[in-house]
Amino acid sequence: MAIEHCMPRKAWHLPFLAEPGEVPALRRSMRTHLTRWGLPNVIDAALICVSELVTNVIVHVGAGTPTTMAVSMNGTYLRIEIHDPDRSALPTLLGATTTSESGRGLALVVAVTDRWGVMPTDAGKTTWCEIATELREADAHLGGPEVDRAEVLLALYGGSVAWRNPSAQLGLALGQEAAIAMIADLLHWFRAHGQDPDDILDRAQMHFEAVPKSLR
Repeated sequence: MAIEHCMPRKAWHLPFLAEPGEVPALRRSMRTHLTRWGLPNVIDAALICVSELVTNVIVHVGAGTPTTMAVSMNGTYLRIEIHDPDRSALPTLLGATTTSESGRGLALVVAVTDRWGVMPTDAGKTTWCEIATELREADAHLGGPEVDRAEVLLALYGGSVAWRNPSAQLGLALGQEAAIAMIADLLHWFRAHGQDPDDILDRAQMHFEAVPKSLR
């Protein structure tokens, strides 16, 4: 049950009016989607890109401009696109310093992404950037030793396992440590697959409480 290709990440887009008040909602939407995609390691960089690219539209194209944010995977890179209708106002990376009042937005985008660019389109232009995700495949999930160990356990639980030496008992302390380690690894596995560990714990608690005390 070693699941390598298990996280289909369907491209999505969100039309909005380029207003300062829209930026927090766009950031929340980005965070929610990247969490569901199991990509917590790129959330901070993606949020910076959303803020700076949308602010660029507000400042240089105009507040209230009909704009669209599109998010997709380009291979193992997260791709963020901002579409606006003005082909003339092209973003330019300036040699901004720490005391500059403008020109620092794209410098931040460059600092947290692996590549970026601007493309004229029939409807205006697209400003885009891409962030490396550390995925091995576009539809794989982020791993790590905790996730790998959890998948070994899931493979055992999913097969026909004959329990050997049923009379063997672990010492109480060793058994507790083994159980705690297993639970922690499983929570890492759920988070790698875009699930909320707190929600999983709540659901597990509900299942536990539903079992009669005599059977616990």
